[in-house]
Amino acid sequence: MARIFRDAYGVPHVRADDELDLARGQGWVTARDRAWQLEYQRRRATGTAAEVLGPAQLPWDTWARQTRIVDTARRALVALSDESRAFVSAYVEGVNAGLHADAPELTRLGIAPQPWEPWTPLAVFHAQHLLFANVGGTLWHHRARAVLGPDEALLSRDPAYSSGSNAWAVGGARTASGRPLIGGDPHRVFESPGVYAQVRLATPDLDVLGFTFPGVPGVQHFAHAGEVAWAITNACADYQDVYDESLDDVLDGREETIAVRGADPVTVEVLATERGLLFQVDRARGRGLALRDAPTVLGDLGFDALLPLLRARSVDDVDRALDAWVAPVNNVVIVDRSGAVRFRNAGRVPVRAEANRRGIVPGREAGTWSGWVDLPRHDVPPDGQVVTANERRGSESEAIGTEFAAPHRAARIHALLRDRADLTVADFEAILGDAFTITALPMCALVRGLTPDPAGEPVREAILGWDGVMAAGSHGAAAFAAWRDALTRRLCAEPVFDELRDASVFGPLFAAYLSLDASVGWALEPLANAPAPFGIDVHRLATEALSDAAGHAAVWGETHTFAPTHAFDLADPDLEPPPVPETPVSGDIDTVRCTGWLPGVTDEAYRGSVARYIWDLDDRTRSGWVVPLGASGDPRSPHHHDQLEAWADARLLPVEVDWTRLILEGESPHPTT
Repeated sequence: MARIFRDAYGVPHVRADDELDLARGQGWVTARDRAWQLEYQRRRATGTAAEVLGPAQLPWDTWARQTRIVDTARRALVALSDESRAFVSAYVEGVNAGLHADAPELTRLGIAPQPWEPWTPLAVFHAQHLLFANVGGTLWHHRARAVLGPDEALLSRDPAYSSGSNAWAVGGARTASGRPLIGGDPHRVFESPGVYAQVRLATPDLDVLGFTFPGVPGVQHFAHAGEVAWAITNACADYQDVYDESLDDVLDGREETIAVRGADPVTVEVLATERGLLFQVDRARGRGLALRDAPTVLGDLGFDALLPLLRARSVDDVDRALDAWVAPVNNVVIVDRSGAVRFRNAGRVPVRAEANRRGIVPGREAGTWSGWVDLPRHDVPPDGQVVTANERRGSESEAIGTEFAAPHRAARIHALLRDRADLTVADFEAILGDAFTITALPMCALVRGLTPDPAGEPVREAILGWDGVMAAGSHGAAAFAAWRDALTRRLCAEPVFDELRDASVFGPLFAAYLSLDASVGWALEPLANAPAPFGIDVHRLATEALSDAAGHAAVWGETHTFAPTHAFDLADPDLEPPPVPETPVSGDIDTVRCTGWLPGVTDEAYRGSVARYIWDLDDRTRSGWVVPLGASGDPRSPHHHDQLEAWADARLLPVEVDWTRLILEGESPHPTT
């Protein structure tokens, strides 16, 4: 059995005699801490969330059924090595031993969490990432190109902008300790409870601390194993195809019924062609859209990497472990105590026709997948630095994707590291908290050339007197944000965009990806730099927007507040989510300190840094980590959001590795009890 220890913030430290008991202990403590979150994740993965949350969850449940998340998870479990399958199964034993029905959300719904199956962790992981690649962007670009033609490239940024993170490292010749440092933060939608959980896992042969997805064993993306540490960002790879299919080509089909809280059950068609799984069906036209993605094709979710990652002691060990990775395709930074620093891509990107990478293709004309791209890796010298922030990385990016994040975060981190030696954890922590926005530079240059009416002049002066830092207490940042929001609304009102206003054409699940406001708002920089994009007089609209922004919020943090999404936010109106303290936050969508907003909709920070960490390879006790809320998913716990203040201040919390300074909470039950 495993023993469970806690640090001052309630973070679980799981200690066991062997790896199977370790997995059971991790599953058990996760279920104790996050029973509601695990039940919600299980229902999302199995397409049964609408049964307890209502019609708002029906689009997701339909997607989960049509893309056969459970089928893929079942196949992937069977395909695992014996020891990986045993590890996952032991984790599920622990989850089932720890599940309980007294979480407030479960009590409010009047339900008890259902037992997990051995394949459930794989289904949960697949559900987390099936929309993490390019299908939403493909739908947006297909539609926008049909309306705008080649000029659509001016709106080239992914309208959902869900792929983000920072990770960087420097060699030992650049640090005060003489050994490498690595730091970063993943960017996702803010969720309550948090999408990542801090954990430490130890046996006599391994001792790893890092972040895990609740419901998935081990540590997957960010960890420090004592001798080696690693971190990832999304590589923005293109490993999904979308086909326009004739329903005459359906080879396999069934109907499934989705129960819906307070409404009649809904029957959905679950159909497949030889190329992919249909997620949009138009019986009247006899057509549908099909998705093909690497995990579904392979029947592999990369879980054979989990145990080797825990056992890793060197850069080479982590590198070899990640050869088994499938999706999401990641940029990986790895460092070890010997001084090695390596960058690699990890995952599966198919080799196929260029047309498949560029949009929706006719099913019968689509080229086949003919293999997998040989992904790059390279070593970094002791006096070097490596940065990855979802940006286009030259030829290595061209081989794996078509659209990437703007280069601003990567450029800023490079600039903050360049020509610096004797770097410490404190220096890396300052970089994580950097809120300077490079995007503001060309936009402020535009403002400088404008001549507004008297109502707009104070806004102009506030922007021009601003230092470019999106600080919560900044008046200039508030003026800039109000002006760009007003400019976004004026641009979106132009007749050229009339046919793109309806974001529901592919259904509510993809509405965020088809948001015109988001696509225009996040593309203000290229639009402002173009002479007359789509025939629009941007200077005139920008001048008028200065007046629109008069009377804006006093400071950025007045409207830019932490806004995590709880499952009850996506449910029937009678379900109220547990409260989270209203917290002003610094940062912006393109700052290192990422706190993203929805253009034309709200300034609230709905996505951004869902964890922050720095791994010190000289002394692990100098490392630090933090999450936006806390270690517990229970709103009654003192550890539900006790890290929020530190996170909002961009401070890291200490990593405690001394077992004598931890509190022994108890032992996880043996599987026979």
